[in-house]
Amino acid sequence: MVCVNERATKFQPTLRLPQPEARLWKERRLAMDILKPRVVPMNRRRRIYEGKAKVLYEGPEPGTLIQHFKDDATAFNAQKHEVIDGKGVLNNRISEFMFQNLNDIGVPTHFIRRLNMREQLIREVEIIPLEVVVRNIAAGSLSKKLGIEEGTQLPRSIIEFYYKNDALGDPMVSEEHITAFGWATPQEIDDIMALAIRVNDFLSGLFLGAGIRLVDFKIECGRLWEGEMMRIVIADEISPDSCRLWDIKTKDKMDKDRFRMDLGGLIEAYTEVARRLGIIVEGERPASNGPRLVQ
Repeated sequence: MVCVNERATKFQPTLRLPQPEARLWKERRLAMDILKPRVVPMNRRRRIYEGKAKVLYEGPEPGTLIQHFKDDATAFNAQKHEVIDGKGVLNNRISEFMFQNLNDIGVPTHFIRRLNMREQLIREVEIIPLEVVVRNIAAGSLSKKLGIEEGTQLPRSIIEFYYKNDALGDPMVSEEHITAFGWATPQEIDDIMALAIRVNDFLSGLFLGAGIRLVDFKIECGRLWEGEMMRIVIADEISPDSCRLWDIKTKDKMDKDRFRMDLGGLIEAYTEVARRLGIIVEGERPASNGPRLVQ
């Protein structure tokens, strides 16, 4: 297909229009050039932040960012690191599915839409420096610290807070710490916990229907400012990188524990999660190509 501007440029030398029509055509072309979307290449976008698994770039509109998913896999505060081809593509697709469904049921998030295989358009938020962990079944650090056998069903879901600071190892903190150091107000803590419970209810049912048990998961929250109004929303990502997922029948791990424990098969496990959720079809393996991280 040839756009109007290309056609005008190609055929302009052979056009013989009366002066008024020629001037009108020229003005029309100028208006179309002004209205034509400007695509900013990745290497010209300003990098806002780079984490272990994602990069944030300035967005096309004020108040937006572009979130780029890398293939990097890290564990134990990046002491263990590997690049796994295709992981970013899968996390982008799965996180899009989670956030879009949360938006649809009225849980506010930073997500606007997926742009391509590795990128999402998101709202710019003020991240609260806390990792919010919701636990349904004993596993990981909870089992180790309290001596509870892994796989034990907890009497009720437990919400934990961790201070986001890699240098300190993301220490666990209490509500007293959070309010004393001004990381969040009591009302914001209440809002965060209410959102965490809603997300847990939704994810638990969603995964259960796919034959997967939601053991625990981590979310991050941010302050979304709309004029003078502010509300707490879910941010970051929701994917097998941030959830513990076990097959209900076999109890096989389908999350980043496969990388942490050197079990192998991480891409296969993430692909199976996406397949069961209907994000990809049977036999499809998402291509790892598409926009790559600009160094």
